[in-house]
Amino acid sequence: MRTRAWAICVLAWLLPVWWQARGQSGAKAPPLPPAQGNDPKALFAQGQAALQKGDLDGAEAAFRKVLGLDPGSGAAYSNLGVIAMRRKEWNTAITLLRKAEKLEPKMVGIRLNIALVEYRRGNYAAAIAPLASVLREQPDSEQARYLLGLCQVFTKHYAEAAKVLEPLWSAKSDDVLYLYLYDIAAVQSGQKELDEKILSQMIRVGGQTAEYHLILGKAFLNRYDISEAKTELELTETINSNLPFLHMNLGIAYMRSGDYERAEAEFQKDIELEPDLADNHEQLGLLFSKMQRDEDAKKAFREALRRDAKDDGAYLGLAKLYLKQQKLPEALKMADTALRLSPEIHGGHYLRGRILSRLGREKEARAEFAATQKSLDAGLKRDQEALEEGPIPNPELTKQPQQ
Repeated sequence: MRTRAWAICVLAWLLPVWWQARGQSGAKAPPLPPAQGNDPKALFAQGQAALQKGDLDGAEAAFRKVLGLDPGSGAAYSNLGVIAMRRKEWNTAITLLRKAEKLEPKMVGIRLNIALVEYRRGNYAAAIAPLASVLREQPDSEQARYLLGLCQVFTKHYAEAAKVLEPLWSAKSDDVLYLYLYDIAAVQSGQKELDEKILSQMIRVGGQTAEYHLILGKAFLNRYDISEAKTELELTETINSNLPFLHMNLGIAYMRSGDYERAEAEFQKDIELEPDLADNHEQLGLLFSKMQRDEDAKKAFREALRRDAKDDGAYLGLAKLYLKQQKLPEALKMADTALRLSPEIHGGHYLRGRILSRLGREKEARAEFAATQKSLDAGLKRDQEALEEGPIPNPELTKQPQQ
């Protein structure tokens, strides 16, 4: 997919080299003569120098020689983890970093990189604990704090996210992406005064860039202010009609206002710009469901899952279609998958309760309806009608910058 530098403040793998030999500082080592084959310290320094120069193959060879001589070198494992991160080999990276963590449990940098790898793998929940531990030891780390808030928003821990993001206000209140992320946390946790404060600041600091008006339009969409959202998004289109994610959000705005024909056209435009983005196909599925085009909706949801097998919204959309078609076992399977991926997915427990009730499993259905009521009482869902619509997807928050 296309990348945009404005799209995210956390650069997941573009980090300085944290890993140094145990007991040494982060200063760059001076040039060293070739390492002797049985000197792990010299081999480590050689590998570190190669890593700093971008010679990943040479660095890997040196660190593996270190491990051959000193299997307990957590620093060598952590550097191998960094090499895997540079190569975007996330599964290999997490295995190496977990080994490093066991050997060097007090190294904050290892935990930070574990969190970054989990983030890049889309395992946002798994990134929260290591990020929280980093922040406890380094409360001034803006990177760890922002990334923790981002992961908490993605896992729908909105109140916690707002609390974590608040200390960044003095440093980042002129950053539209930070304000947008913070506003999602405020809106979804029911903090109306904070929402107003953030939105006012967003308007105050924003320029006339297309990106700014896109984010502002999304903020209005999250508040269900469709008229203002359309105004901002249509203004965005006059500035840059090819801006990624613009047409997806315009499609959502038109869909929510009942203009289905324009909504479909906008989703198709965004698919042309971002063909691999699952969100566009999921939104098309939702639109076709509203239009009673069930087969088209099913195809769109399947297309979303082909691009992202963890798309919980697509599974939930299929569950609704199967329920409508009285294919109850298939509906339950899809609902269960959606809830397994996202236990608090918007409307998931309500839909599962309906399916279980149709299957005659009343006791289980009552438990699901009770879970739905608990969410309603907590202010996480507006009313039964709103259960049919989930939150606005935020793919721009996870896009990586151009390299």
